[in-house]
Amino acid sequence: MVDTHCHLYDEAFDTDRDDAVKRAVAVGVDMMLLPGIDSKSHAQQESLATQYPQYFRQMMGLHPTSVDDNFESELSIVEQKLFDPASRYVGVGEIGLDLYWDKTYLEQQREVLKRQMHWARELDLPVCLHVRKAYNELFGLLRDLGFGTYRGVMHCFGGSVQEAHKAVEMGFHLGIGGVVTFKNATMAEVVAAVPLQSLLLETDAPYLAPVPYRGKRNESSYIPVIAEKVAQIKGITLDEVAAVTTASAQHLFGL
Repeated sequence: MVDTHCHLYDEAFDTDRDDAVKRAVAVGVDMMLLPGIDSKSHAQQESLATQYPQYFRQMMGLHPTSVDDNFESELSIVEQKLFDPASRYVGVGEIGLDLYWDKTYLEQQREVLKRQMHWARELDLPVCLHVRKAYNELFGLLRDLGFGTYRGVMHCFGGSVQEAHKAVEMGFHLGIGGVVTFKNATMAEVVAAVPLQSLLLETDAPYLAPVPYRGKRNESSYIPVIAEKVAQIKGITLDEVAAVTTASAQHLFGL
């Protein structure tokens, strides 16, 4: 299986990172994708991917909550890394819009997202979108970009069934993580309503651990717990969920 979104380079894993990798591999999660956030974590991200090249692939992008008055400087670092001929990034991310905490930098977030969407198109890379309390704004921006169809994933999807259908129609996959195991009818409805081929598994570790680990640190070894819940909702086997979501991840990110 593939964990299409995790932050195992985060300081939450400083005491047992190697063990966390081994636990994931032991349960069949033998590929994990590391999204970029901002320059503060690039060194840790690259170090982990270099240490375990067989298990990790990297994305690069500027996270919307890292957008502030210094965004031009941060964006230039992302651009330099993405367009480096020696780079091997599998996607541009995580990028997007986040209006949950603060709307101060909404216009800057829009500009940063648009620029990174253009880079992804120029490099023929999929995008990994972070969207929080901003689906209407995001769909409007994508419509204005006018690319037609898109390649990428709406990571940690938290929208409605209607928004899920709209995302899939535009070409996006939906990232399904630990939230699907919470007592949240909407996420179960989304998984039930969308074709399995449009779903990707992810943890967003160390955040959003699935039940029965809710409230604790999340890690990639919990992917089977998420897959099992998807299988239960879909009325299919765990093996089918693993096979289809893995094939989708491999195709989307060129793994």
